[in-house]
Amino acid sequence: MTPLSRVVIGSLLILAWPAAHAADGQKVFTQGGANPAAMACLGCHGPDGKGMAAAGFPRLAGLPAGYLSKQLHDWRSGSRQQPVMAPLAKALSIDEIEAVSHYLAALPSDPAPDWRRQQIATNPTERLALYGDWSRQIPGCVQCHGPGGSGVGEHFPPLAGQPVAYLMAQLNGWRDGSRSNDPNQLMAGVAKAMTDAEVKAIAEYFAHPASPEVKP
Repeated sequence: MTPLSRVVIGSLLILAWPAAHAADGQKVFTQGGANPAAMACLGCHGPDGKGMAAAGFPRLAGLPAGYLSKQLHDWRSGSRQQPVMAPLAKALSIDEIEAVSHYLAALPSDPAPDWRRQQIATNPTERLALYGDWSRQIPGCVQCHGPGGSGVGEHFPPLAGQPVAYLMAQLNGWRDGSRSNDPNQLMAGVAKAMTDAEVKAIAEYFAHPASPEVKP
């Protein structure tokens, strides 16, 4: 083999790697992992990865790959608990976790609304979402989770468009200690400072961003 041939073949292998990586992620999502215990993700999270609101299954499409990978690793290690996801994550290989995380991150998702701290809040729920309540050490949700709850990096996932039941379950998990894999226990403190009514109202606010009943 000539030096030029080796260069050409090496270049083709480099170019082919991202496609192969994406294909593996799609296979995990649609068919499951090599371990039969790692079932396909689409059964619960929908063929488009946008979740199933009626069942409380969250949207995965468009979430940051770093966040998705971290959650799967946390289920593997036990630092996040959930009776369905924990055994599934443990059945995935490290390569499968990375592949499916990148595949899901690349899937299209609905845009988040452009709610920012600079705008005027029109009701108590919107005030909590945009500005927080510093008398109780509650920052505004959009301060960490980005404008409209669109998500920021691997530690602050999107809130916009996630099912009400899912958002409430996560807040209540931080309140009762069943979820504790957030950085510096920030969400635990925030959730514990919120009332039951505020948990429900904030979940509805981000789950239905276009709803006039939630955001006048």
